[in-house]
Amino acid sequence: MNLAALMTTSAARHGDRTAIREENIALTYAGLDRATGLVAGLLESRGVQPGERVGVMLPNVAYFPIVYYGALRAGAAVVPMNMLLKEREVAFYMADSDARVLFAWHQFADEARAGARGAEVIEVAPEAFDALLAGCEQSSTVAEREPDDTAVILYTSGTTGRPKGAELTHFNLTENVAVSLELFDLGPDAVTLGALPLFHAFGQTCALNATMAVGGSLELLPRFDAGTALEMIQNDRVTLFEGVPTMYSAMLHHAGEFDTSSLQLCVSGGAAMPVEVLRAFERRFECTILEGYGLSETSPVASFSRRDLERKPGSIGLPVKGVEMRLVDVQDGVGEIVIRGHNVMKGYWNNPEATAAAIDADGWFRTGDMARVDDDGYYFIVDRKKELIIRGGFNIYPREIEEVLHEHPEVMEGAVVGIPHDELGEEVGAAVVLKPGSDATTDDIKAFVKSRVAAYKYPRVVWLLDALPKGPTGKVLRREIKPPATVASP
Repeated sequence: MNLAALMTTSAARHGDRTAIREENIALTYAGLDRATGLVAGLLESRGVQPGERVGVMLPNVAYFPIVYYGALRAGAAVVPMNMLLKEREVAFYMADSDARVLFAWHQFADEARAGARGAEVIEVAPEAFDALLAGCEQSSTVAEREPDDTAVILYTSGTTGRPKGAELTHFNLTENVAVSLELFDLGPDAVTLGALPLFHAFGQTCALNATMAVGGSLELLPRFDAGTALEMIQNDRVTLFEGVPTMYSAMLHHAGEFDTSSLQLCVSGGAAMPVEVLRAFERRFECTILEGYGLSETSPVASFSRRDLERKPGSIGLPVKGVEMRLVDVQDGVGEIVIRGHNVMKGYWNNPEATAAAIDADGWFRTGDMARVDDDGYYFIVDRKKELIIRGGFNIYPREIEEVLHEHPEVMEGAVVGIPHDELGEEVGAAVVLKPGSDATTDDIKAFVKSRVAAYKYPRVVWLLDALPKGPTGKVLRREIKPPATVASP
C-alpha cells in the first residue's frame, strides 16, 4: 500500500486528462506521473531510503503535488511545512523529524537553508528545478509500503506547547480519501478549487488526494482571495469548493455578481461556521454546504453532515463510516469528543508520552474539543476545551456568543475571548470586524448580544478591529487576540 498509488492509478486510466491547473499551467495525469517519477529518481540518487523523511515547504503551486507524490513514490514520509516558517521554526521541524532533504520554494529558500541544519535543501524555482529534474533518471515504480508505515507527518499548531508531529499512515490517509469520495460523491468530472493550503490535512486529503483518486482536476489558488476564488468558480466551472468559514464569509461579502451555477457542493471545515453565514451563503450562491469536523490527528475527517440526510445548521454531522465518536467527562450535556477508527493517527512522532496522553489503551483519541450530541446522534461543537471562559464560576463557550455576534446585521466577523479579571477570574471580551461603511458602535453590539443571551454571558468588553488574526488555513487565532489597553480592564 502506498498513498501515491491514488495518483498513479488515475494516471494509468486518465493520462490525457488535466490533473492540476495553476493559472496558465495545465498538467495532465501523464505529465504528473512522469514528473513525480523524476522526483522519486532524484531522491533515490540522493540516497533517500524508504521510511526516511522529506520536508516539503511549498505553496499551492503545481510543484507541491509533484514533490509530494514523488517523495511518496520513493517510499519516504512527507513532512509538509508552511512556507512562511522562519529559521528557528524550520530548524525545529527538520531536527524533530530528522528529515534528510527539504524542498523549498525559491522565495523562501533563505529561511529554509538557515534552518536546515545540515540537511540538503533543494530549491524549487520553476526553470531551474525543471532543468534539475530533466537530468534525473525517472523511477517508474511506486515503493511498496505496509499499511501501518508512516506516509505523512503533520505538525500540530502547537497551541499547547511545542508542535507535535502526527504520524499518519498510508492506511489512515487512503481510508480517509475513500470516506471523502463517498461523502462528496466525486467522479472523474470533478473540478475542485484548491484554495486550502496543501500542507494542511484538510487540503491534502479532501482536495488533493480525493481529486487525484478519481481523475478529477484540481484548480490551485496559491493565495486565497475572495474575488479570485469566485472568478475561478465561474471561469473554470468548479464543481466542488472546500474552505474554512472565514473564506465563506469573505466570499459572501464580496461585491459583484458571479455565475456559480457549476457548483455541485461546498464543504466547510477547520472551524465551526456561524449559522447565519451558512444560511446567507447558501441563499446567495444557491448551493449546499456540508459541514465536517476533524483534526490533523484524524487524517483529518471524523464526522460530516450528509446530503441524503437531514442537515442541522451548526452541527458537524454524524461520525463517518468506520469511525466512532462519543463524549466523555460530560457536564450539563457538554463533554469532550473522543474518536476511534481507521482515521486515528499512529501516534506523535518520537513522543511516546504525548501519544499515551492522547490515545488510551482502547484506541480512543482525546480531541480537546467540547461538544454536545442530540437525540439523533448529531454532534454540535461548543468550543475548544482550553478556550472555555469561566466567569464567576459560570462556563461560557465563545462559539455560542460568536453565533449571536454574526446575527448582527453590521458585523462581518467576530471572535470571543476571555480577559483576566481580579474578581470574576475572567470577563467576556469580543473583537469585532464591521462591514464596510458601517457606523455601528461597540455599545450597539454589546446591547445587541445582551438582549439575546443570559446576563452573565454577554461581552462587557467589545473592541473593533480591521481584521481578525488568522492562521495559514484562514482559521481565526483566538490566542493572538488581545484587547487594547484602553479596554483591557473591565
